[in-house]
Amino acid sequence: MGKSKHKISNWKEYNQTLVKHGSVTFWTDVAAIKVCHCLKHHGYRDRGFIFLDTLIETALMVKYIFKFPLRGLKGFLNSVVTLMPQPKNIR
Repeated sequence: MGKSKHKISNWKEYNQTLVKHGSVTFWTDVAAIKVCHCLKHHGYRDRGFIFLDTLIETALMVKYIFKFPLRGLKGFLNSVVTLMPQPKNIR
């Protein structure tokens, strides 16, 4: 990590800016929430879930828009999914 270009003199304002920088609001459709919760498993050991192409494309769009590295994208999407309401009747 390189040195900062500007010396930070107002730490309170700097911290508030960082908090605002990480704030994002999402609106999700009920149909999108139903699609997002993947319940189908491969059935094999050490294999993950089967995800729809729509979810993968959406994740890649978020990665492109916000310029996330892969680990940052994973953390961001995990936090978004935990904030989403869990549907009662998925099917």
